[in-house]
Amino acid sequence: MSKRDLIRNEVTALYEEGAKLAVAFQKKEDEQFHYDYQCWYTKALKAVATLAPDRHAEFRGYYEIDPKRKSFGYGTFVIQDFLKGVAPSGIHFQNFNSRDQALTCFFNQLTLFKSINERIDSVVANIEGELYAELQDSEIVVARQLAKVSLRAAGALMGVVIEGHLQKVASSQGITVAKKNPTIADLNDPLKSAAVIDTPAWRKISFLADLRNLCSHKKDTEPTKEQVEELIHGAEWLTKNVF
Repeated sequence: MSKRDLIRNEVTALYEEGAKLAVAFQKKEDEQFHYDYQCWYTKALKAVATLAPDRHAEFRGYYEIDPKRKSFGYGTFVIQDFLKGVAPSGIHFQNFNSRDQALTCFFNQLTLFKSINERIDSVVANIEGELYAELQDSEIVVARQLAKVSLRAAGALMGVVIEGHLQKVASSQGITVAKKNPTIADLNDPLKSAAVIDTPAWRKISFLADLRNLCSHKKDTEPTKEQVEELIHGAEWLTKNVF
């Protein structure tokens, strides 16, 4: 099961837990609503903060009392008021039903929470992208250190980074590559054909492929320091400019 599916299943289960709690609360069948809701809210709040941070304040607003609240009634009553047993004055709000108002806030939270399912793919993709970018940056740092010991090894490492990045670009662009283990050249040409990269970029990547081959295959000619530095700079350029 993919990471996206795991997260989606957890979000769905948490939504269903909240929906059952709301129904039981509506029917006055939940004898420990205060405890059950607090447990659900704590878990749901974290999920909203992670998957929909722009809706986080709104989600909290249905529960938390606004410290700047100047009036107390239908528009400002929140779940925390109900849990504290606080209600507007019966003089001004004779038919005010605290349970109904708390339930309305709860349903609003559930509606908002259900909508974050649509955010899962993009959020996970962003997280994976950030982690992958950090990994690439660390490998470039390692290559610079490794070049002090072995130019060939540093160049080979950059070749792996370039291949991996081009494979990721091809996948994200929906480009199918015939070979199971494609080389830089096998990836470069389809990307150019699909207009993902232009001719100057294609030429630069082709040049990097030649440098990578010089480092990865035993030949009479050893790669120079300048060639490996150019390969490292090229890999850094690629990971920051070709997507």
